[in-house]
Amino acid sequence: MSEPIQRITQRELESYLWGAAVLLRGLIDAGDYKQFIFPLVFLKRLSDVYDEEHAAGLAVYGDEELADLPENHRFAIPDDAHWEDIRAVTRNKGAALLKAMRAIESANPDTLYGVFGDGDWGNKDLLPDATLNDLVEHFSTKTLSAANLPEDELGQGYEYLIKKFADDSGHTAQEFYTNRTLVHLMTLMLKPEPGESVYDPTCGTGGMLISTAAEVKRQGKEWRNLRLYGQELNYGTSAIARMNLFLHGVVDGKIAHGDVLGSPAFLDAAGHLRTFDVVLANPPYSIKAWNRAAFAKDPYGRNTWGVPPQGRADYAFFQHIAASLDPETGRAAILFPHGILFRQEEASLREELVKSDLIESVLGLGPGLFYNSPMEAVVVTLRSRKPPSQRGRVLFINAVNDFAREKAQSFLRDQHQQKVLAAYQAFTNLPGFASVATLDQIADKKYSLAMPLYVTDPLRGADEGALADVSAVTVAWRAATEEATIAMANVLTMLREEASKWQ
Repeated sequence: MSEPIQRITQRELESYLWGAAVLLRGLIDAGDYKQFIFPLVFLKRLSDVYDEEHAAGLAVYGDEELADLPENHRFAIPDDAHWEDIRAVTRNKGAALLKAMRAIESANPDTLYGVFGDGDWGNKDLLPDATLNDLVEHFSTKTLSAANLPEDELGQGYEYLIKKFADDSGHTAQEFYTNRTLVHLMTLMLKPEPGESVYDPTCGTGGMLISTAAEVKRQGKEWRNLRLYGQELNYGTSAIARMNLFLHGVVDGKIAHGDVLGSPAFLDAAGHLRTFDVVLANPPYSIKAWNRAAFAKDPYGRNTWGVPPQGRADYAFFQHIAASLDPETGRAAILFPHGILFRQEEASLREELVKSDLIESVLGLGPGLFYNSPMEAVVVTLRSRKPPSQRGRVLFINAVNDFAREKAQSFLRDQHQQKVLAAYQAFTNLPGFASVATLDQIADKKYSLAMPLYVTDPLRGADEGALADVSAVTVAWRAATEEATIAMANVLTMLREEASKWQ
């Protein structure tokens, strides 16, 4: 008689996952939890699903060897690489884990190569055997089979853990986490459809890619034929993104590791940049350590608007995304800090961007939607082929006051998302909230895209223009102040880290 299915509730799953992080507290930095816990969860899931598939095959064939045939399993698990094999090891457990993970990657080269990341499993000073034994035994308390925990629910648990790690890791969180309520809004704006290609050039843990599949599925449409592509600079985070896609049931997903500005991973047969139907992105904010000289001679033609200043690579990512849009169906939503709308050092680049007539809308959002940062966010949408009525025009939406805040984090409620979405779809003037500007009108403002120049309070009357100019200056001053605050916080963090090494 088969054992009854023990369905794991979402609350039980969250407690189970976070319990592993508690075991690591005091041993490693919170920012490093993810490179150890995610691979363990994934290895446990692979092993438990393999056992579930074996049991199903045994029920059909009545023979152990037939039940282990490759066609009965989604992934191969070699000898000594199963979870129970690891559990039986009591000494040098880190080395055993690493050996098992590499064996599974080698046995599934087309799907799982490199998926477990590059965690320092053999470092006993970091992870002694006792801690690893505790972690393995903790994860052994539940069976992560598909029957006990469907992929959607396990995927939600992964997202919960990603957010918890982001909360704990402070200023480093934006490297791999984007506010999911904002991601959902961006997805709604672009409206991905079955069969389309979706790309995130700086994909972090893959949340934006997963959001598109989730939205298509929510609408009752075929979501498994979406073609999802992502690239991520951090090797460990790119591995988590691949695990995340698998655990959400995404089969046709490709995550590449590397620097998208220096070595874009997705090219066509002729060596040109591959183009996509949908691009969602939250590029790293104003990075300074990038190869500007190489971009000036970019072989992929991504510098048509010009070469950004060394201290700010934002418009390099901007141009990469524009060049990655399908010329007929391409549309993009990109999360940036407000400064890209008006910074003087990027004025010539911004002028070329406006003249390209790719900008569909500029959405100004409130503070705190950049994770663990007080800065105000802006979403710029691009569209390769605008409807005739929208050509030569840009929609500005000022939703700076449309957000909620709880426990020191900002987010968008459903009513905030629907208000913005309705204005975006209407593409018309809504006093105090949305305004349509022609390219000539933007040119008259020296190609500044600062929100107060276009969406102002209708009660300002005759002084509206003057106040708009003052507001634009105020926005610029606030952005510069916030940048300086964040830069100082980063310097202080580095100094503390250096000081701790000498204690």
